[in-house]
Amino acid sequence: MSDCHETCSKRRCEGSPPAPVALHVNCVRKRCDGIRWWRWDGAVRIVLFALVAMAGTATPATAQDTQHALFDGKTLEGWEGNREVFRVEDGAIVGGSMSAAIPRNEFLCTQQEYSDFDLELKFKLTGTGVNSGVQFRTRRIPGNHEVEGYQADLGDGYWGALYDESRRNKVLVAPEASVVDKALRRNEWNDYRIRCQGKRIQLWINGIPTIDYVEPEEGLPARGVIGLQIHAGPPSEARFKDLRLRELPPSDGDSP
Repeated sequence: MSDCHETCSKRRCEGSPPAPVALHVNCVRKRCDGIRWWRWDGAVRIVLFALVAMAGTATPATAQDTQHALFDGKTLEGWEGNREVFRVEDGAIVGGSMSAAIPRNEFLCTQQEYSDFDLELKFKLTGTGVNSGVQFRTRRIPGNHEVEGYQADLGDGYWGALYDESRRNKVLVAPEASVVDKALRRNEWNDYRIRCQGKRIQLWINGIPTIDYVEPEEGLPARGVIGLQIHAGPPSEARFKDLRLRELPPSDGDSP
């Protein structure tokens, strides 16, 4: 019992005059403060209990939830290919040269293989007639400088298209020219996104979808390296940076 409440009770029992109004008001205030504190404390307890319960049921992050860098911005660690053609400049992987023609197709490939993934990167092409691309689900052809597998193509007439390198040797699907004109920033850095899951392959340039393809053939490799190409031709350069990949769970790939 509070002091003021006890004082009020004693006065009534002893027949004393009623306590001053201020004393009664103080008594009521203390009781109200006690109720408010009880309600606030109870609410906090409920919130804390809910947070603990949520933490206990949360699913731990897995490797498939994590996006990781394929390029450290400084070295070609984790990659293999012709170091006379590919190098690192200003935080980017550079293939080719503006001072000499490119005698043959060259590819810089990851040492690790990937199957289902969502890859984001930036590219910039320089030079008249420059052609390049990003390989995936790809393998090197033994005893040859070429590779075979899917390529997210880059270059005039091929921007944002899906090409089958050294296998079917053809464009599998390509965007309309109006889509390319809307998406592409020529001679500047552009964003490229490649999502490959099951049989479904999707490409975006600067956030604009260019192709959405479902592979009809059976038996094609569903796993391989990531590769960066500089195509044979006149003096030109292909630059790549900020390569980030997130592995995806296996799927038939026929749904978004």
